[in-house]
Amino acid sequence: MNPPDAQALCDLLDTGVAVADGAARLTWVNAAFAQRLGRSPRRCLGGALAALAPGLLEPVTRCRAEHRSMHLGAVVLGPTPQLDIALPLRLQPLADDAVLIELSPAAPTADDPLPALRSLAHELRNPLAGMRGAAQLLERAAPAVAQRELAALIRDECDRLAALGERLLQGAAATQTTAFDVHDPIERVTALLAAQSDAPQVTHDFDPSLPLALGDAAQVVQALLNLARNAHQAGARMLTLRTRVDVGARLAGGRRALRIEVHDDGPGVPAALRARLFEPWVSGRADGTGLGLTLARAALREQGGDLELAPSARGALFVLRLPLAEPQA
Repeated sequence: MNPPDAQALCDLLDTGVAVADGAARLTWVNAAFAQRLGRSPRRCLGGALAALAPGLLEPVTRCRAEHRSMHLGAVVLGPTPQLDIALPLRLQPLADDAVLIELSPAAPTADDPLPALRSLAHELRNPLAGMRGAAQLLERAAPAVAQRELAALIRDECDRLAALGERLLQGAAATQTTAFDVHDPIERVTALLAAQSDAPQVTHDFDPSLPLALGDAAQVVQALLNLARNAHQAGARMLTLRTRVDVGARLAGGRRALRIEVHDDGPGVPAALRARLFEPWVSGRADGTGLGLTLARAALREQGGDLELAPSARGALFVLRLPLAEPQA
């Protein structure tokens, strides 16, 4: 088996695997190990354990000094919230003072949807690639402009879903923040909804003078789609998408914010659900997973933004906040 094949197989493992050299720097990692550290594999390479996962430094140093395999029931990777997780650890000394590190997956809990979602993201890679290829062929062969536009829409959605899968696999490291016009993802969502025969009617109330936002536009599309589809499934027939500068809001780091309001004419969120609406597995529908809002809020917070349910005299009103891209005074 050649090295590229070995790397590809190791990237499919749920077990995090890495090699640290004699200076306690990472010289090789698989995707699961990088995800545990909240980074991409490339950003892990050459990094010191003392900085990336200080909880691993002492057992790795001891394994090298004693030159023997070690199995530890649970090691906390580090002091930050992202690394404050205890994982089973296996260490194996290698040649040239290197140490093989294996981090076993944490046992899934009822409140943690990520293990199942990451497995799903792995399984969807190949079908999405096939769908994208078929859409490209249709786009080239379609005789009518409208057909080519629909094929392009399918192709672009395959790309967006593939990017969402990578974010689930890699964590926050896959989030790409750039300056963008918030009206672009809104128009994208409007086009996607228009392609559905029974979707709610969408109206816009835009502030055309808005400055650019800072964030991941693809994740904003996903959050808006989740909200729109939730409204539709709750019985809403009208959806208003409104943009404004949020004059009184301040986000992390004191940044000013802009807001996107998603207001529907449905029955609204039941009072019994409002306090727990963004928790995993909480849904107002018998067939709902309760994950859409959880993932949407998590994605927006990774970008420095937020998502909340706001008071409304009718229907449901959700407010997305994103930091402005303009320099702060």
